[in-house]
Amino acid sequence: MSGKEERLEQIYSAFESGLTLLGATAVEDRLQDNVPETIADFQRANIKVWMLTGDKFETAKNIGLSCKLVQKDDHIFDLKKNKNVIAFCSPAEVKQNEELMLLKKRRVLIV
Repeated sequence: MSGKEERLEQIYSAFESGLTLLGATAVEDRLQDNVPETIADFQRANIKVWMLTGDKFETAKNIGLSCKLVQKDDHIFDLKKNKNVIAFCSPAEVKQNEELMLLKKRRVLIV
């Protein structure tokens, strides 16, 4: 495909327009100091926290646990396979999610 890099740059620019950056951090080979405490502070302030990673599913889950964004007793919705995505949208899963919400249980979506 000719002009692929240029076309990708155009798509990225169009996608990123109109966004407001609220904050950013980077993690290399280790978790930065005070990350779990900072995330806990955000959550106490009712600030929604999202973690984005391009790594493997299990690595993302483990990083989420190590920085305490994901708690051991959270209900984890695992969408690493297409069949999981289809099941996630099923009436049974929607009902389960509604029940978890009523019980004020934390829910985590890992894609």
